[in-house]
Amino acid sequence: MAGLLLEKTFEKKASTSNLRRKTRWGETFIQALLSFSGFFSIFTTVGIVYVLGREALLFFQMPEVDLLATFTTTEWKPQIGKFGIWPLLNATLMTTLIAMLIAIPLGIAVAIYLSEYASPRVRNTLKPILEVLAGIPTIVYGYFALTFMTPLLREIFGRDVVQIYNTASAGLVMGILILPLITSMTEDSLSAVPRSLREAAFGMGATKLEVALQIVVPAALSGIAAAIIVGISRAIGETMIVAVAAGAGPNFTFSPFVGAETITGHIVRISGGDLSYDSVDYNSIFALGLFLFFVTLTLNIISQAIVRRFREVYE
Repeated sequence: MAGLLLEKTFEKKASTSNLRRKTRWGETFIQALLSFSGFFSIFTTVGIVYVLGREALLFFQMPEVDLLATFTTTEWKPQIGKFGIWPLLNATLMTTLIAMLIAIPLGIAVAIYLSEYASPRVRNTLKPILEVLAGIPTIVYGYFALTFMTPLLREIFGRDVVQIYNTASAGLVMGILILPLITSMTEDSLSAVPRSLREAAFGMGATKLEVALQIVVPAALSGIAAAIIVGISRAIGETMIVAVAAGAGPNFTFSPFVGAETITGHIVRISGGDLSYDSVDYNSIFALGLFLFFVTLTLNIISQAIVRRFREVYE
């Protein structure tokens, strides 16, 4: 009797031990690696912001820098104590606007075609080809704007109207650069709309175009808005296209056919010279970089708010 009881007790402990979770060293290692990657990315971002803020603070602490004048005047010449950011900001916004006028309608149109009209074979062929545009170095786009787009604009509008360096050619080519980004993100959002919504609309007699524009696009509005804002952030931060094709030297103008330097183009140009540490020009680079950071951060916050506001949850 005692032996039988002892045997049952041993079997119970054995069965209990089998239910315990075994240590899987491979999964533990992968989990630790993923956690390290997450913390490393956060640490890197914080470090970049810290360096930008520290160096930008040196710029704003200089006696010749007036923070109010920076945002209220229209002349940027740090060498003579003029720090009006509007010429650089205006050129940045102009090139971004021109780029988005190209990228948004074309990107959404191509995404609708790929999602609603193209066959799987055509979609699998065209989408990788379109995304190849995103892999071309931006310096190549810059010289494409200078050697092809600018002569084309000068032939259309006149050589006396369009300067060799201008924001129009830079903005148009930036639109081509951003087109695959908006197309890919928008197409993913459209494809995520449940098939049942399309079938219900077809069952009520809607045409394919009506389903695409009145059912699918509104249902994917949050994803489309997020794609547009990401595209705007990409355009604002673009460097080499505007550095090559938009022009050198701050110029407060609203004409797209005149050369004007953007914020990123200005950073590239003055970084190429011999700048002494803690000089006005040197510290202004970090101030402009910090300003761009807050602009893109604001756009990302707006993007998240739009996604939360218009997100559709399907059961």
